Formats: sequence, structure tokens, C-alpha cells
Amino acid sequence: MNKNLLGGLCLSLAASIWGGMYVASKYVLDFIPPMTLVWLRYAIAFVALFGFLKYSQRNKKKEKIQKKDWILLLWIGFIGYFISISCQFIGTKLSSAHAGALITSATPAFIVIFAKIILKEKITLKKLISLLVATLGVIIVIGFEKSEGDYFLGSIILVMAALTWALFSVYVKVASAKFSSLMITTYTIFFALIFTTPFAIWELQTHEILLNDPLVIPATLYIGIVSTAGAFFLWNKGMDLMDAGTGSLFFFFQPLVGSFLGWLLLDEKIGMNFFVGGGLIISSIFIISFKKKQVKKIKI
Repeated sequence: MNKNLLGGLCLSLAASIWGGMYVASKYVLDFIPPMTLVWLRYAIAFVALFGFLKYSQRNKKKEKIQKKDWILLLWIGFIGYFISISCQFIGTKLSSAHAGALITSATPAFIVIFAKIILKEKITLKKLISLLVATLGVIIVIGFEKSEGDYFLGSIILVMAALTWALFSVYVKVASAKFSSLMITTYTIFFALIFTTPFAIWELQTHEILLNDPLVIPATLYIGIVSTAGAFFLWNKGMDLMDAGTGSLFFFFQPLVGSFLGWLLLDEKIGMNFFVGGGLIISSIFIISFKKKQVKKIKI
């Protein structure tokens, strides 16, 4: 399979899974407090990933990790899986699943900027046009809603989530030059689990976990195994296969899936703007993916 095609498939699947995660997390957050849910998410994901990592390494030479590499993996775990994901959960708790999926879709714009600064990737005209078309699509889907109080604070926190996830994605690209996507995902989630632990313990002093709903445990397992272990691995693999700026545009699948499932399962309203904006977002992916076929000249 073509490298870019495989990378695009991994990224679009990851973003689509995350779109569904906002719906699941919005539901579970009524029973489990935010930081505790983040901790459970990482604990479940780490067990699944570590088991798979050891299984995949059984007949292979183990990848050696030097001291400076541990620092890089720790940084990725801190900025991406601790700061960004915590902001996503807290922001979603204060706002809505709809806002959570849409506001964090600003991530691709930040990724293009960080990729330029850190990875020295070129901002091509095609990439810029795709980003502008997709951003316009997101603006149309979001609309302009008046918001106050906790909803506004939640939105600000979600912007921080988008900013830090963009920085995380670029550093994953740096780490992928040395390590497999599976190893990066496993150990960065391990560090995130360590960072999250004291906050989860503190939170449980004043909040309790409610298991009086039959869907809470299945939804939590879905968030940990599918939305974390599976989707994080797919995202990291996709960013390894494509340049960061181009790969970032596949993040726009998240608001489409998130908004649709929010409407389907949580009775959140969507209108014609969803379909118009969604069409623009999908068009942006075709723009960045389209390549002119080179016509071979026949010598006479």
C-alpha cells in the first residue's frame, strides 16, 4: 500500500475514533470525575499496549532507549497525554461534546506552524489552501453561539488542548525517527499515567465514582482501549508515515464524527451548516492528497 495512503488511513481512523470519544466521555463524565477518568483511560491503555509491545518484541531485537530519548518520551507524555488530554476532558465537562470536538479541531493550524518552526517543513500553497478551506468548514459547522460562564471557560481550556496537542504531534514526528510508533505510544502513555496519578488521588478526596449505570464500565473500557490505545497508536503511526503539516489535516475528521454522534446520541442540534462545513472539510483532504500525474515524454 502507498505510504501516504496508509498514513492518511491511520490518521483519519484515529481522528474519527476521537470524534466518537467526545460523546462517550461526555456521558461517562456524569459518573466519573475528569482527572480520574483520564487516569483510568491511561491505566487501561497502558496495560493493553505494554502487553502488545512485549508480544511483538518476542522474536525481535529490543530497541535501545538512551537517557536523552527518555527525556523526549517524557516530554511527549507530559505535553500531549497529560496536559492536552486533561484539558480536553475538563473542557468537555464544562462545555459540550459538540464544542469539544470542534474547538480542538483548530489543532491542524497549530501543527503547521510548529512543523515549520521545529521540523523546518515548508508551508506550501496547496497546504495553505487546504488548511483555509478546512478551517472555513469548521467555522461553518460551529456557527457563532453566545456562551457565558463555565461554557466560555471550557472553550478556553479546549483551545489550550488544541495548542498542546499540536506541539505533541510534532515531537512524535521527531521521536518516530528513532523508535516504532508502538514503543512511543506505550511509554509516553506510561509517563502520562504517572503525571496523572496525584491529581486523580486528590480529585477522589472530594468526588466519588458512580457505577450505578450499566453503560459506565463498557464506555470507560471503550475510551481506554479503542480511543486511547488504538487511536493514539494509529495517530502516531500516521504522523510517522506523512509529514506533520499534511497529516494534521486529517484531524478534521474528528469534528464531523463528533458532531454527528453528538446529534445522534446526545440530542445536540446540527443543521445545514454541518453538511456544508463537512463538505468543505472533506474537500480540503482531497486538495492536499491530490497529486498531478507525471506524463512521461517520449523521445522522438
